[in-house]
Amino acid sequence: MSIVLRTQLTGVARRPARLLLTGLAVLVASFVVYATVLAQQITERSVLNGLSGTPEAVGLVVRDGAITARQLAEIQKLPGVAEAVGRTEAGGQVGAAEYLAVIADPGSGPLSLLTMREGRYPAGPGEIVVTPRTVDRMGLTVGATAELDTGTGKPAHLRVVGVAETRDDFGFMAYAPLATVTALAGGDALSQIDVRLDSGADTVALQEKLASLTADPEAAPEVATGAEVRLAEAREAASEVDQVFAVVATFVAVAVVAAGLIAASTFRIVFAQRMRQLALLRAVGAGRGSLARALAAEGLLIGLVTGVTGVLAALAAGHLVPPLLGLFGWKVSGPGFPLAAAAGTVALAVLITVLAVLAPALSASRVAPLEALRTAASTGARRGIGGLRWATGLLLTAAALAVAGYVVASLPGPNPDSYDPMPLLLAVVVSGGLAFLALIALGPALVRPVLAISGWPLRRLGPVGKLAVGGVGGSTRRAAAVSVVVALGVTLIAGALVGGASIRVLADRELAASAPADFELTSPEGGPLPAGAVDRARASADLTRVTPYRRVADIRIGGLSDVGATDLALTALPRLADLDTASGRAGDLGPGRMILGRYVADLEGLRVGDTAVVSAGGKQVTLTVAAVLADMAPLHTGLLVDPADLTALGAPAAPTGLLADAAGDGEQARTDGLRSMRAATAGQPGYGVAVLADQRDQMNTALTLLLAIAVGLIGLTVLIAVVGVGATTALSVVERVRESGLLRAVGMSRGGLRAMLTTESALYGVIGAVLGLLLGVPYAWLALSATGVNAPLSVPVWQLAAVFAILVGLTALAGVLPARRAARVSPVTALGAD
Repeated sequence: MSIVLRTQLTGVARRPARLLLTGLAVLVASFVVYATVLAQQITERSVLNGLSGTPEAVGLVVRDGAITARQLAEIQKLPGVAEAVGRTEAGGQVGAAEYLAVIADPGSGPLSLLTMREGRYPAGPGEIVVTPRTVDRMGLTVGATAELDTGTGKPAHLRVVGVAETRDDFGFMAYAPLATVTALAGGDALSQIDVRLDSGADTVALQEKLASLTADPEAAPEVATGAEVRLAEAREAASEVDQVFAVVATFVAVAVVAAGLIAASTFRIVFAQRMRQLALLRAVGAGRGSLARALAAEGLLIGLVTGVTGVLAALAAGHLVPPLLGLFGWKVSGPGFPLAAAAGTVALAVLITVLAVLAPALSASRVAPLEALRTAASTGARRGIGGLRWATGLLLTAAALAVAGYVVASLPGPNPDSYDPMPLLLAVVVSGGLAFLALIALGPALVRPVLAISGWPLRRLGPVGKLAVGGVGGSTRRAAAVSVVVALGVTLIAGALVGGASIRVLADRELAASAPADFELTSPEGGPLPAGAVDRARASADLTRVTPYRRVADIRIGGLSDVGATDLALTALPRLADLDTASGRAGDLGPGRMILGRYVADLEGLRVGDTAVVSAGGKQVTLTVAAVLADMAPLHTGLLVDPADLTALGAPAAPTGLLADAAGDGEQARTDGLRSMRAATAGQPGYGVAVLADQRDQMNTALTLLLAIAVGLIGLTVLIAVVGVGATTALSVVERVRESGLLRAVGMSRGGLRAMLTTESALYGVIGAVLGLLLGVPYAWLALSATGVNAPLSVPVWQLAAVFAILVGLTALAGVLPARRAARVSPVTALGAD
């Protein structure tokens, strides 16, 4: 055993490049795993240091009990208390559809949450400051007056005297002294008291004293230190970070599996190309067991070296992140030196390589001594698979199809009640896992038909293309081992893109009903808009597609009452074209016909062609169902009817609402359009303007961010697959020196040899991408259907084509350096190599 092991390790020491190439995928996986740990450290530390909403000067916090202004006054008089401020909030409607929150703050000093930007902080009753986004969204500029309806029956008149910045600006926030806010709230109850302590104050004694200030022992407040509160707030934010990184860990686990597959493939290639050496060792007396153990020890060494290298590279990158971000004005914390995670990452790398090397080592140890009389090249390109592997692959395929068939048979209908999607989603995952295992087993058999189709254009390009296709087809096991990992990445990316596109279509359909325009002007209590409001809006250069409508809130249809109805024209706004009909055609709306929201149709049992009596205020009409929508009717109503029918039901002639789009793109165009919508009311109070475009922005931003994160995380698998392609090509070049020399000797130019090897590398990507798309799109549809969200299947053809092209390009680039190396070797030297 010691002689065999010494022989193997001597070979590794003599050719260290082979060691790094063999373990390159494991090195990248180690880097990814440890870099993820460091990223979590950086994020959590930054959250703990910068995202707490409690000022650093707060020493004690009184909260969660019966706290009033009386307790605040008593606390302010206590020895050791430098300052105490009360926190509370009041709010109400401004206009018809806008809410304004008024929050108590001292306005200055170490306990204030604000930084003044314009004007001054309130000094008297009825004065407020607002945030910059509130200025843009609600038009509350300095000097403006807002009439706040707090629900007490008497509106409060508030005057804006300044603009202040705060950590969180949601666009409906104002700040004022405590006395102003408690007057608006109609009482002296407080939600929290922040206490700043004198230097040297006894914190424990003050905690006990503050806890005893309430007259009701059962409603005694909690008294916590400022440090405890800040830590709890930051930990709450950090827990969300932990949830994000739990998802990240799932994709990292997939990347680690991919690295293991690449490593196993690489070891198999290496051992196959060293078949003559292994056979010679068997001929001089080395046993199978000792040979297998020596090869496993070689794998352990590779895992140790690559694991340590990956950890050190990630550590260097992690400590470079804070200073680099600091150059752009972003302050983040350093990751520290998590030694336990580093040791665990190295151990994981060793485990991956040992597991990856076992099967190839056992296979290589069974080499017959007579193989020493043959050339290495004759054993390195085995084709086809055995009967056992065929049987295993077909069995796995049948199992995957059976589970998928169960999912299809169990899919829910439209709008299912009390539906739990988790069992079917788990079944989709199981089916996908079985399909991928079948792909691993049958990979060599699938390579040839895929290569026959994808390689057809290359064969027409001349000898270089023919040789490249022949090189890949001559070693289907090698091609399958690498292409399967590429296919895994493409499957995940295709699934994410198809799922994201389908969910985006569903979101567009829902937003077409709830937010068909950028702005909506509404009247209080459903009354008519001011005279001339529509004309003023249409005259504004900041608005386009100005569309008035009428809405009646107390419609009765069958046994349903208080159903909303509108006569909004479906052709007036482009986004209304995204409305999805469950049955019928939206274009069939006309006099005597109506379009129903799904919930109305389901509750009343109405279908296309049915008639129903619709009534309001003692008037009624009989209408025929022209179509049923997949969701609600526009503007959160249940019915869409013709204007003549709505008039027959007693609706006023004047419009009750107005929709419009901003004339341009961007935040400034939206702000200008918002001001023009407000100007359409000619200054009359009580009318509200809702920025419906904000809803679309939030939805689109969330979907885009989610898809970007998913694709980015899946990219880890693709990265490792591309690294595997590069390592495989590099090893192929190292072991095919004689073949390269022979090609050069018979007249192939250096450029032709480089093109041939680069094309071979690209073909690995082509095969993997084709197999990945064939798996990814169907499983994306299956997973989407299993969720029960009624999202239509949307295949983003151009995005998938871009993924295909990029992946083929990346795998081609992975073969460029090995190809350049092969082309630099002279034919004489190559022909003399063993």
